[in-house]
Amino acid sequence: MSAPQSAARRTVLKGAAALAGAAGAGPVLAACSTETRSGADSPAVPTAPVELGAASEVPVGGAKLFRESKLVVSCQEAGRYKAFSAQCTHAGCVLDKIVEGEGNCPCHGSRFDVTTGKVLRGPASDPLPEVPVKVEGGKLVAG
Repeated sequence: MSAPQSAARRTVLKGAAALAGAAGAGPVLAACSTETRSGADSPAVPTAPVELGAASEVPVGGAKLFRESKLVVSCQEAGRYKAFSAQCTHAGCVLDKIVEGEGNCPCHGSRFDVTTGKVLRGPASDPLPEVPVKVEGGKLVAG
């Protein structure tokens, strides 16, 4: 076999190995994404009332992510709260942070307005479901 043929053969074999490696990484990547889904198979909204903590933890004009409860609560006016599921409507991942009024989905990059639940950036196409929220004894109770 001549040197150019040998080099071409190596290139083809390297490409095949890369494809096989990428295909084999699929299950590993899938396993990674299920960890960030954090309970994606559970309901997106609470089925019973959930105490979130002190209402004072949500700043007026801001929002707070209650990731463990899969909820985000905003307060645009003193004493008036709105809550939404923090579970992305695209693949069920739980939002990981709020930046400048936008809830971020760590799995595929969807962004949501935390004051309305509206999708600001896909791939999600449905808004976050609204969840009733009230203040009882200075604490937020959702659901």
